[in-house]
Amino acid sequence: MNTNSQEFEHTGQSTRAKSVLTGLVIGSLIGAGTALLFAPQPGEKTRAEIQKGARELRDRTSETVKDTVEQVKSRANQVKADVQIKAGELTHQGRELLAQQLDRISNAAENGKKVIQES
Repeated sequence: MNTNSQEFEHTGQSTRAKSVLTGLVIGSLIGAGTALLFAPQPGEKTRAEIQKGARELRDRTSETVKDTVEQVKSRANQVKADVQIKAGELTHQGRELLAQQLDRISNAAENGKKVIQES
């Protein structure tokens, strides 16, 4: 049940990251278009500002992607650790059950041996 919750949280985080990236791109495009339409300055200066804005957008997007990748890696490592812990617990439980079954078989064999010797 915990894994489903973790998967839902992970899905929600990636959806949020995609929404942020989409918002950044759309907002930048709208801002650039508006700047072009209402720019009271020469075209050369406007182009320079657009280039500057594009570089800033690229840098912000790059940082957001890096942060998202780091979060995904961190989450993947946490899930891996959780799976390893659970696998260890299940292995231990399996060994305990096997030992119990072997004890039961051994006791049954000894009881059967006694019954045969007594008869």
